[in-house]
Amino acid sequence: MELIDTHSHLYEPEFDEDRKEAIDRLAEKSVNEVYLPNIDSESIDRLLQLHHSDKEKFHIMMGLHPTSVKDNFQSELEIIRQRFSGEEICGIGEVGIDLYWDKEFLDQQTAAFETQIDWALSMDLPLIIHTRKAFEETFRSIKKFKGKPLRGIFHCYSGSKEIAEEIFKLGDFSLGIGGVLTFKNAGLAEVVTDIPLEKLVLETDCPYLTPAPFRGQRNESSYVYYVAEKLAALKETSIEKVAEITTGNAKKIFSVKHTV
Repeated sequence: MELIDTHSHLYEPEFDEDRKEAIDRLAEKSVNEVYLPNIDSESIDRLLQLHHSDKEKFHIMMGLHPTSVKDNFQSELEIIRQRFSGEEICGIGEVGIDLYWDKEFLDQQTAAFETQIDWALSMDLPLIIHTRKAFEETFRSIKKFKGKPLRGIFHCYSGSKEIAEEIFKLGDFSLGIGGVLTFKNAGLAEVVTDIPLEKLVLETDCPYLTPAPFRGQRNESSYVYYVAEKLAALKETSIEKVAEITTGNAKKIFSVKHTV
């Protein structure tokens, strides 16, 4: 069995004291590959250090997280492009629009998102999209690129079945399913039950959104196993089958790498 964590921040300071141990636990849960989305200019050093420690296991993405978008977003984007120069990346992420906290920088978030959509198209790479309280705004930006070969993952999906159907109309997109699937009363289990495994990939978003039975503790990439276990129960199939299909989906999405 082979599992892939398609969205992990294992490079973050929360793992500085025991990152080696967290990495060792990957093999215990059959997690062979981990995909690392960038946050902003300050996270690049940590991300690259982990990537360079094992390039076969840790794959990197280039992007500016929407909650890091401020008035200086253009200079941030330029720094990110320069700092990733010479690196082989497999996606543009994590990018998108987040209006959960406030709408002060909506225009800047929109501009940054659309710039990074252009990056993905020019490099033939998938987009890893973060959208929170902003499906309408996110869809509006994506629809400006109608007819273009857009593809990627809507990370940490927590919307309805109807919204999922709208996402699939936008391009070749999959849904990233993480620890929220194991939360009681979250509603995601009911949604995912009706979505084919062929449209899903697994993720942790660690150190956040820890799945049961570890909710309340720090999340880590090995816990993607528990997401797969829950998904198998919902689909009334084996965890091996879930691993086979979702891992295949992830490998297809990230099949292209681009040297910046």
